[in-house]
Amino acid sequence: MLIFNKLSLFFLSGMLLLGACGWQKKVPEVSKMDDLPYPFEMKKIDIGDDIEIAYADLGGGKETLIFIHGLGSYAPAWKKNLEDLQKDYRCIAVDLPGYGKSSKGNYEGSMRFFANSIIRLMDKLNLKNAVLAGHSMGGQIAITAALAYPERVSKLILIAPAGLETFHKGEKQWFREVLTTDAVKLTTVEQIRSNIGWNFYRFPAEAEFMISDRIAMRKCEDFNAYAYIIPKCVEGMVDEPVFDHLADVKQPALVIFGKQDNLIPNRFLNGGHTEKYAREGSEKMPNARLEMIDEAGHFVMFEKSEAVNRLVREFLN
Repeated sequence: MLIFNKLSLFFLSGMLLLGACGWQKKVPEVSKMDDLPYPFEMKKIDIGDDIEIAYADLGGGKETLIFIHGLGSYAPAWKKNLEDLQKDYRCIAVDLPGYGKSSKGNYEGSMRFFANSIIRLMDKLNLKNAVLAGHSMGGQIAITAALAYPERVSKLILIAPAGLETFHKGEKQWFREVLTTDAVKLTTVEQIRSNIGWNFYRFPAEAEFMISDRIAMRKCEDFNAYAYIIPKCVEGMVDEPVFDHLADVKQPALVIFGKQDNLIPNRFLNGGHTEKYAREGSEKMPNARLEMIDEAGHFVMFEKSEAVNRLVREFLN
C-alpha cells in the first residue's frame, strides 16, 4: 500500500500490509469490501454506536483466541494460523472497525478505541476472557486492551508487535504528516506490488491474495473510508505508545518476531537489528517469552506458520 516514493520511509516503520512483486492472481471484481472473497465465513455483530464488526468464529476448545490484524490488513492475514489452530481452540478473527467487511465510519482510530471494540465484541459473545493474538498494530491494540482490561485478557500472543519501538516527538510528528487520506488513495498498482519484499523474507505464492484484494479495494465504494482510517490509526499508534507501560503487562505473553523483519525497527529512524528491540520490549514485560524465527520477515505468522502455530500450542498448553 505504498503511496508514492517519498512515503516509502513511513511504510518501512513496520505496520502496513503492502503490495507485491511477481503478482499474478486475478483481481476480484467487487463493488464493496464486503464482497471480497475470504477463505472462511464471516459473521457480523453490532457492538453499539452503529459499529458492526465482521468476524470469523472457527473451531472450539477450552481457550478462545481473538486474532487482531495490523494496519491496512484484515482477518485473512491469519488464514494459515486459523486453518491449524481451530483444531484445538476456538479462533475468532476480526476485521477491525474501518477495515474489511466491518462497518466504516469517521472513527477516531485510537488504540483505546480498537481495544474497547474488542472488549465490546467479547461482551456480545459472552466471553468472560480470552487470549488476544495481535500482529503489528494489532499487537499494540492487544497490549492496550491487556493494560486497560487485565481481567478480560488471559494471555497475549504478540506477533511482530508495534509498540516495542520508541520515537521522539519530532519523529512522531513526521509520521502524522507523511501519511494522508489522499496519499492512500493515490497508491498505484505498481507501488502496491513493489513493496511486498519489506513484509516477507521470501514472498510465498500463497500470499498473492493479499495483493489482488488490495488492488481490488481501490474500486470499492467504501475505499475512501478505508483510506481515511489508516492515517487515523497512525495517529493512534504514535499518540498512545505502550513501551513505558510494558512493566504493567502481567499476563503471560508470547512474543514472536521474524529475524529478518525489515520493518521493525524503522531502518531510517532507528536502525539496528530487530532482535535488539524485540528483546528490550519483551524483557520489560514480567511474564513474556521471546521467540525469534529465522528466515522470516514481518508477516512471520504467515511465512512460518508451522513454527508459529507450534509455539502458540506450546505456550497455551
